[in-house]
Amino acid sequence: MRRLLLFLLLAGLPFTGWAAKSFCCNDDKGSQICGDPLPQECYGRAYREMSERGTILRRVEAPLTAAQREQREAEEKRKKEDEKNAIEEKRKNQALQNTYSSERDIDFMRSRALTDLENARKLAMERHKEALSRKKQLDDEAEFYKKKPLPNELKTQMKGNEIELQAQQAAMEAKLKEMEAVRTKFAEDKKRYIELMRRK
Repeated sequence: MRRLLLFLLLAGLPFTGWAAKSFCCNDDKGSQICGDPLPQECYGRAYREMSERGTILRRVEAPLTAAQREQREAEEKRKKEDEKNAIEEKRKNQALQNTYSSERDIDFMRSRALTDLENARKLAMERHKEALSRKKQLDDEAEFYKKKPLPNELKTQMKGNEIELQAQQAAMEAKLKEMEAVRTKFAEDKKRYIELMRRK
């Protein structure tokens, strides 16, 4: 293409547009290089597809480097994560408005949840107390066997009693943690509910 243009110019002949398009890019020095087909100097660079009138028909970006691909993938991943979080936030807000009709509803549900957990904690405390009482009985019974081996049945009972004590202690601690989690959850729900109502 370039040789044809040069020949026509030297011969003093007009160029009537034998080629419908050409491809142009800029080299490292900023100089424009054009040709049809795509010049070898344009390989790996951004280039423009030009019409015979010199208008840009299409722009083609340069191939991405490994670092650029990694950056683009990270940006796309971050964008998807943001979109996912926005959808989840919208879903939570809608669920909150569907669940409660007022701040009183939130306080009522919080109170009921805490009451249920407190009752469960008290039940665990009662069972722990009973297990402690049983432990005392078993320890007193074991006193009779200080100078001789404990019967297997007594050993089994003492082992079972120890497991029961540990289980009820864990249950009491778990209920306390659940109660704290409930307080935190309902406090966040109430705060978000108030914000949503203010937006309306």
